[in-house]
Amino acid sequence: MVLIELALEPLSYSFLLRGLVAGLLAAVACGVLSGFVVWRGMAFVGDALSHAILPGIVVAFFFGFSLFFGALGAGALAVLGIGALSGRGKLKEDTAIGIIFAGFFALGILLMSRITSYQDLSHVLFGNILGVAQQDLIGMAVVVGAVLLAIAASYKELLVTSFDPAHAVAIGLSPEVIRYILLLLLALTTVVAIQTVGVILVLALLVTPGAAASMISRKLHTILGLSILMATVATFVGFYGSYYGDLPSGPAIALTITGFFLLAYGWARITRRKGSAPAATERPESSIL
Repeated sequence: MVLIELALEPLSYSFLLRGLVAGLLAAVACGVLSGFVVWRGMAFVGDALSHAILPGIVVAFFFGFSLFFGALGAGALAVLGIGALSGRGKLKEDTAIGIIFAGFFALGILLMSRITSYQDLSHVLFGNILGVAQQDLIGMAVVVGAVLLAIAASYKELLVTSFDPAHAVAIGLSPEVIRYILLLLLALTTVVAIQTVGVILVLALLVTPGAAASMISRKLHTILGLSILMATVATFVGFYGSYYGDLPSGPAIALTITGFFLLAYGWARITRRKGSAPAATERPESSIL
């Protein structure tokens, strides 16, 4: 009974309940993409997008409309910019990402210094799972639903273009279009995650669950399932740790996920000696859909 009371006590407050739901939405969205981010070596993309949306957030704060939609607009512009600069071999993708990352983040910092104070937007940088408004929660639910539907609809296309782009072209697929889709999904998911862990720690949700799951399995669907599970459990742990331990929620969630990775890494080291765990450099199996 004591454990049940401890579990239900935070949920008696509406703002805490909204925070938990927001965290779970972010965990599902990030978890389902985390495997692809790690698999395709796109960790830098998630980091860049989490910083590139800062000017949209500042502008939204200044004009008094939802920070969620401000971030969404800036994320879409960042994706289009990365695609335009790196499309058709104009620049390498990592170079384009670096340019957009530096330019957008610098613009965000400049706007922050001119129209508001850092204290006003500190929750954006470090996360505030307990400050999610009702309208933001609705927007997050819509975005997460769209991300899940898009992943389900394009799963095989993402798989083929990731493993063998030449074969994808031969069967009529466009790796360029699929890349744009994945970048857009990453931008949408980054916006969702920032509501809980902030700009600085969003990379933990996008990268660490997939990295931990890859230590345990080489089957892509298993990796995605484990990523969602780890991100979800870490959100619960971080949420309750934040409430009962008077801790900031974003770092609590990120550190919990890091703990899961360390456990998975240790498990992989032990079982690899017995020949039953995948090596860290092995890619997921493409034949298992």
